[in-house]
Amino acid sequence: MNLCIIGAGHVGLVTAAVFADLGNEVICLDVDQDRVEALRGGRLPFFEPGLQELVERSQADGRLRFTSKYPEAIPSADVIFLCVDTPPGPNGEADLARVRAAAEEIARNLTGSALIVNKSTVPVGTGDIVREILARHVPPGLPFEVISNPEFLREGSAVADSLRPDRIVIGCSNHKAAIKLLELYVPLERQVLLMDLNSAELVKYASNSFLSMKISFINSVADLCERVDADITQVIKGMAADERIGPHFLNPGLGYGGSCFPKDTEALAAASKATGAPFRLLEAVIEVNRQRVPHLLDRMREALPDLREATIAVLGLSFKPNTDDLREAKAIELVRSLLAAGAQVRAYDPAAMPKARPLLPEVTFSQSPYDAAEGADALVVATEWNEFRHLDLARLKRLMRRPLIIDGRNIYHPDRMAQLGFDYISVGRAAATN
Repeated sequence: MNLCIIGAGHVGLVTAAVFADLGNEVICLDVDQDRVEALRGGRLPFFEPGLQELVERSQADGRLRFTSKYPEAIPSADVIFLCVDTPPGPNGEADLARVRAAAEEIARNLTGSALIVNKSTVPVGTGDIVREILARHVPPGLPFEVISNPEFLREGSAVADSLRPDRIVIGCSNHKAAIKLLELYVPLERQVLLMDLNSAELVKYASNSFLSMKISFINSVADLCERVDADITQVIKGMAADERIGPHFLNPGLGYGGSCFPKDTEALAAASKATGAPFRLLEAVIEVNRQRVPHLLDRMREALPDLREATIAVLGLSFKPNTDDLREAKAIELVRSLLAAGAQVRAYDPAAMPKARPLLPEVTFSQSPYDAAEGADALVVATEWNEFRHLDLARLKRLMRRPLIIDGRNIYHPDRMAQLGFDYISVGRAAATN
């Protein structure tokens, strides 16, 4: 099948590469000419495990091409996927400017019948907006269908999520159109859920907001544990043993970040408020998440009251492991708070430092965790990269001026840290002192 993917961001590029690898003819369109040129040269705009190989293979086989020109991409496409950004507006609502602009360009360049599939994360009613734009600009009598097909990709495992999704959601009123889209997904042999357009659009927001709620909930429980001398890791074990709850997204720490959870949670709260039905629970979820970095800094000051001129090593800058994405990264918020308090910051991240350098010009970027730790008054684990779980902690202690570790992701065990001679602060557990 001939496909056009509009948007070469995380969702668009992964979608394009996977469908091309499944044997389709794919052209990926992005209005950023520099990004297109880089992709043609095999240079990806972000780090995602497994994606580089997938793109290179499909390009070499001639199944994946890149362009910045709509007239080159639209006329030959049987299915057109909208994978453009929907950034938050001033009140948290989704900004649909790029969706609208793409819909107009599609309409102006459409020469035959096509399915327009929205994979962008959008509020309820966006499908109707796209349909209205197309109806105004498409030549009379040219048939088209608008379908919602939300994505559920996790950065760091996006390729695997595309090939083995939990579910494939298709929302539209025309079942013949849905069946045509379904043909693309047949090779994956995964569960397909057919529903109306509005419900499909709401699924993504509801899913991400629910997961955000779990994270804020367990962080609030962790705060309570610190006050009543309980251990959050033991509490989680007891909760996760209940099959109705399970262990997923019960990880206390600095809170949620990234390109999806903060944006989608705020967008759903804003959309609910606009309908006259404020989502009070989500408003509380958002507020809890906003307090995570200040809370960790308060605990840090218990052991290091004066941060002025202190040297702090920060391990991890991306919002999660296995990505270089810094959007809404709690580590970035933490570093900026430390700098504002007068601290000198050294940082190390396995993938995100090239993107972090222009954002944090006052930070010294290190070649390794050990370089960052040398002479430091404290070390903060801000992102739970596996590399940090397996550090030589005895060596780390010898390098530091003071053996103080603030573990914002609970990757170490307090007893072991105490045995090694560290002062150790984590989330939802009693502090350990040497």
